[in-house]
Amino acid sequence: MHVNGLLKVFLIISAISLLIDWYVFSGLKTLIAGWRSRLWQKILLWGYLLISIGVTVLFVTGLQAFKTNTGMRPFHEWVLSLFLTFFITKLFFIVVMFLGDIGRFLTGLFKLATQSHDKPVFPARRKFISEIAVLVAAIPFTSLFYAMLKGKYDYRLHKITLYFDDLPAAFDGFTITQLSDIHSGSFDDVAAMQKGIDLAIAQKSDLFVFTGDLVNNAASEIEPYLNRFGSIKAPYGQFSILGNHDYGDYIEWKSPEAKAANLETLKQHHKTLGYRLLLNENVTIEKGGQKISLIGVQNWGRGFIQMGDLNKALRDVPKDAFKVLLSHDPTHWEDHVRYNSANIHLTLSGHTHGAQFGVEIPGFKWSPVKYKYLDWAGLANEKGRYLYVNRGFGFLAFSGRLGIWPEVTVIELKKKVTA
Repeated sequence: MHVNGLLKVFLIISAISLLIDWYVFSGLKTLIAGWRSRLWQKILLWGYLLISIGVTVLFVTGLQAFKTNTGMRPFHEWVLSLFLTFFITKLFFIVVMFLGDIGRFLTGLFKLATQSHDKPVFPARRKFISEIAVLVAAIPFTSLFYAMLKGKYDYRLHKITLYFDDLPAAFDGFTITQLSDIHSGSFDDVAAMQKGIDLAIAQKSDLFVFTGDLVNNAASEIEPYLNRFGSIKAPYGQFSILGNHDYGDYIEWKSPEAKAANLETLKQHHKTLGYRLLLNENVTIEKGGQKISLIGVQNWGRGFIQMGDLNKALRDVPKDAFKVLLSHDPTHWEDHVRYNSANIHLTLSGHTHGAQFGVEIPGFKWSPVKYKYLDWAGLANEKGRYLYVNRGFGFLAFSGRLGIWPEVTVIELKKKVTA
C-alpha cells in the first residue's frame, strides 16, 4: 500500500474511533450512575475522553512521520500501539453494550406488541451490562499492554531437525542459525534486545543466515546496533538477503537519488556487520571435501516488490547440488520455488511476523495473518522440499507481540539413514 493510501486508512479508523467514544461514554455514565461523588464521576468520564481523544490526536499528528525520510520511530510506534490498544478495548466494550441494548430493544418491542404497559416500553439500560462490558474489555487491554511491555522481547528458541536422503555425508549434523525481520528502527530497549542476540550466539551454529528486513525504512536505523549484531559469527560464515522494507518503499524520499543512496548505504552496513549479502546469487559452502549451495535472492513477494530472480541466483549451481535458499517472502516459495525443477531442498523465509499476534499451543496454531498467507510461521513440506518461516526477531508498527513471540531459529541438517 502506498503512503497516501495508508494515511487514508488510518484517518478513517481514527474517525471511527471518535464515534465509538460517544457510545463508550454513554456506557460509562450508566456504570457510574450510582456513585455518590459527582466529582469522581466527572473525573472518570472526562478523564476517559481526555485520554482516548488525546491518544487519537497524537496518532493522527504522528502520521506525518510516513512523509519523512525516516518514517515511524519508536515514539510513533508507541502512539500507534496505544491507539490500537484503546481502539480494540473500546470495540470489546461496545459489542457487549450493543448486545445489551439489542436485548432492551427487543424486550420493548415485545411489551409493545403484547400491550403490556405496567412498566416502560423500553426498559432502562441495566448497570450490570456495563459492568460485564468493563470486565470483557479488560482482557484485550491488559493483554496488549503485556505485549508492549514484555512480549516483544520474549525471545523463543525454535529447533528443527530435517532429514534428507541426498545430504552430503560431511554435512550430517550441520546447523544453521536463522534470524529474520530485525526491524532495527523499532527497538526501544537495547538491553532486552541484546538477550535475543546472546541467544543466537549461544547456539554456536555452523552457519548464520539473516533473511531480510534489517531496517524499517532507512539505513541509519541499524547503525546504533552494528557492533551488537556484528558479534554473531559462525565458522562457515554469515550470509544475508534483503527484505521488502530494506528498499525504502514505505516512506517518501526527497529524490530517487536519495532513495538509491539509502539502499547502497544499507548494503555497506551488511558488509560492516560481517554478512555476505546475496543479491540473486549463490555461494558454495564446503566441508570435508563435500559441498552444498547457499542461494540468496532479492525480495520477491506476492503483492510486494518483485526483484528476486531465482534463475539468475541458480546460475552455475550443479543440478544435483544440495541447495538452501534464502528468500524473504514465503509466497515466493509457494509460487516459484516448491515446484521448480531445480529441486531446492530447503527455503528459509520470514516477512509475516506471524502478525505479532496469535495462539500457538501443541496441536493448534492461529493468527489473523493466516488469512493472507498460506505459510506464515514454522515448517511447511511439499514432497520433501521444505520451507521454514521465521516469526521474526523484531517488531513493526505495533510495538508489541502477543502469542507469536520473537524467534531465534536453529535448523539441523541430518542425512537420512536407509535400511
